[in-house]
Amino acid sequence: MRVKILDTTLRDGEQAPGFSMDLIEKIEVAKQLERLRVDIIEAGFAVVSPGDMAAVKAIASEIRGCGVASLARAVEKDIDAAWEGLRSASAPRIHVFIATSQIHMRYKLHMTEDEVLERTAAMVKYAKSYCDDIQFSAEDAARSDKNFLCRVMDAAIKSGATTINIPDTVGYTTPTEMYALVKYVRENVENADKVCISVHCHNDLGLATANSLGGIAAGATQVDCTVGGMGERAGNTSLEEVVMALHTRKAYYNAETNVDTAQIYRTCRLLQTVTGVPIPPNKAIVGQNAFSHESGIHQHGVMENPETYEIMTPASIGVPQNKMVLGKHSGRHAFVDRMRYLGIDLTKEQLDTAFEKFKDLADKKKVISDRDLEALLGTSVKSFGGRYILDSFVINSGNTIEATALVKLKMSDITLSAVSRGDGPIDAAFKAINSMLGDEFSLENFSLNSVTEGGDALGEALVRISRAGVEVVGRGLSTDVVEASIKAYINGVNKLVTA
Repeated sequence: MRVKILDTTLRDGEQAPGFSMDLIEKIEVAKQLERLRVDIIEAGFAVVSPGDMAAVKAIASEIRGCGVASLARAVEKDIDAAWEGLRSASAPRIHVFIATSQIHMRYKLHMTEDEVLERTAAMVKYAKSYCDDIQFSAEDAARSDKNFLCRVMDAAIKSGATTINIPDTVGYTTPTEMYALVKYVRENVENADKVCISVHCHNDLGLATANSLGGIAAGATQVDCTVGGMGERAGNTSLEEVVMALHTRKAYYNAETNVDTAQIYRTCRLLQTVTGVPIPPNKAIVGQNAFSHESGIHQHGVMENPETYEIMTPASIGVPQNKMVLGKHSGRHAFVDRMRYLGIDLTKEQLDTAFEKFKDLADKKKVISDRDLEALLGTSVKSFGGRYILDSFVINSGNTIEATALVKLKMSDITLSAVSRGDGPIDAAFKAINSMLGDEFSLENFSLNSVTEGGDALGEALVRISRAGVEVVGRGLSTDVVEASIKAYINGVNKLVTA
């Protein structure tokens, strides 16, 4: 059985607090999802904002290797907006939803069962007038009356839905209940065998992946999921967990996906870079501890035969292996070869910039690891550029004096500079940047992480800054944590001034 993967990272995932992305970042993620070979990318909720509409349009125009979907409530204006965003897609899908549980119909929709039934039929038919591929979702299906749910699904299919989706919107159900619900829908909805049955599970009880697999065991042929399980509240079904469960236990589930599993690690790392939210070390499949063994018993077993403690190989998900040492004496050929091995595709211009950055780093570090390279490159080498570029900085600080920072920035051929005092060198530097640009950027959050080990470790600074209600993540890298922090702040400023 073939199971389709609908990735909703750019829609449902982005609704999680702190996970918002700008247009360039969304396109970068969409292109990586295309390389991952998901079946459908849910690019956004076109009607909710000009930003979402722009993202849906851009992704629909860029992506040709998979379908592109936009979410729409069961109202005409939402469906019109969805089609406006999707019209240039090679394989467009309009995703229409309406709630079917008693609590949602009564308190949110203020509609009766008959009204919901009538709206479902009318709006699926309306969406069908725009394109052939229509997904219908019964929001909060897991808490809905089963007989009413089947009546709604039947109406959706008769009106033209090609995929019917059974969401556990609030993460309430269990694997055995999801199995039973999918089975019930298959057996009690006319022509259910003629359409794709999908499940969309949330992780409020930590059961999203298990519930999705329960749905597949009952005959569901699509899973809605997100990279890393990002999403509202406790998140959504994790793409990598479902895909690798089916890949590793293929004989048990008798199901497979079209996903290129070797792109999983790269995709998760990209999302971490874009959002600034780190992957937990104990995260299944892609956490840094997933293929690490400290116990002597485990180490001995793995050295004799990796299958003693590893049910999948690191290479199967694209975890990089240290096969080559890169340093300041390495040439362009070795660098390019390493990029290919890591699955990073760069244009000639991007490669030129990346190689220059690599050489700068190699002058400061003796050995460059794969983690250094991934951190250095981030989403793309575009993140290194922008309107303002750091020229130089001088810090005067100590425990008996107030910190002072002199920061110089380049803007084309113009050099800007400012001096400011602050509570420490980083605060002084940030205030100097605000002063020279004559704008008030507010620092919302700041963190420093060591990308690699050792005294010459590459430091990664992440800042979340805002201006006029717009909030972005800035990122900087250097063996000097102050320089990394300044670069991160400038990266964020560049995003805000071009937003």
